[in-house]
Amino acid sequence: MSALTVRQVRLRYLTLYGLRWLPTGLLIPVMILLMQERGLSLPQIGLVFTAQGLLVLALELPTGGLADALGRRPVLLAAGALNLVSLSLFAVADSFVLFFVVWALQGIYRALDSGPLESWYVDATVAADPEAEYERGLGHAGTVAGLSIGAGALLGGGLVALGPIGPASALTVPVLAAVVAQAVALVALFVLLVEQRPATGAAALRTSVAQAPRMIGEAVGLLRRSRVLLALVAVELFWGFGMVTFESLLPVRLAEVLGDAERAAALLGPANSAAWLASAAGAALTPLLLRWPGAAPGAALLRILQGVTVVGMGLFAGPVGVLIAYLACYTVHGASNPLHSGLLHRQVDGPYRTSVLSLNSMMAQPAGALGAVTLTALAAATSVSTAMVVGAVVLAVAAPLYLPAWRAGRSPSADPADPAALPVPTAAER
Repeated sequence: MSALTVRQVRLRYLTLYGLRWLPTGLLIPVMILLMQERGLSLPQIGLVFTAQGLLVLALELPTGGLADALGRRPVLLAAGALNLVSLSLFAVADSFVLFFVVWALQGIYRALDSGPLESWYVDATVAADPEAEYERGLGHAGTVAGLSIGAGALLGGGLVALGPIGPASALTVPVLAAVVAQAVALVALFVLLVEQRPATGAAALRTSVAQAPRMIGEAVGLLRRSRVLLALVAVELFWGFGMVTFESLLPVRLAEVLGDAERAAALLGPANSAAWLASAAGAALTPLLLRWPGAAPGAALLRILQGVTVVGMGLFAGPVGVLIAYLACYTVHGASNPLHSGLLHRQVDGPYRTSVLSLNSMMAQPAGALGAVTLTALAAATSVSTAMVVGAVVLAVAAPLYLPAWRAGRSPSADPADPAALPVPTAAER
């Protein structure tokens, strides 16, 4: 690892990061519609998604310890192999049970995959040059992910438009392409990611697993002692629930408006590509939003605005209106993420940063699972539009949870030259 230069490390990281997200982009246009084509109802789709959410919730912190004990490379290789198995099964699954297994495997994969590649990049960069700035590569990774997902979605929609290939239906073809893309990503991971494995082995693994409950308890303790931090993490509950509207219900809504699932899937390819570009454009607005209205007020306003865009997706009559609202939603989404993350980072320091950030990420998982079950059942019982409006309201009502951070930012200890500045609490203040 030390033989690599900083530039080589960054190039390998961005290459692996782009390949990691390409299969996801390929699946976006067809994921929901394919399960419907194979006979699953919307409530059943909501239930199979809970398998992923609950497993990520249970395994995210323990798998971080696994990566530290065994090394990032073996954990990432195991995750990539598991994703390959999951995607292959997804291509042929034709029952509720098989799809449930697919998303259970996806949950384990996402828990294993969460964090080790970024950790490897930082460690490898520091090993190459202790004075190097690795933040630029982390920033570029967001752009690469957006471009990779967008390109995958565009390709996936194009493959659907080409129609069936042999026995594979039009909606199945992008899944087969995702299997190939994941195989390429796994080979690239094996070749490009090099590291010196920790000398510790089974004993360190047992120790890390044993310490996971204590880490979780200490992270929860930080939330209990900091009202600001608790409110910020609580935003994820509303966010995870509401995101079901534009991640899972939008394809169904578009198919409903167009009256043709395959036309909707073909249109979702370029639409998703444009949405991720819109998200990148929204993220580019971060410096302006930090200057006015500021991080916390801006994040609160964006929560309300995102709810408005989801209402548009649910109520606009034609496909053009639905897609315009969809692009607006992703623009807001891209602008919201950096503001929320920045506010969270300002409330966490020391050895618990990773634990609290993981806990923040984990909150979206059970909320997303609950949203998938609730909103898909509501869509089946009433209408997709009704379910989307309910999800929009849930997104918007999270806005007041940014008030504690806003008050903290206005305290005398905040830097008046930086409207986004928040004081980092001491251990006693937490």
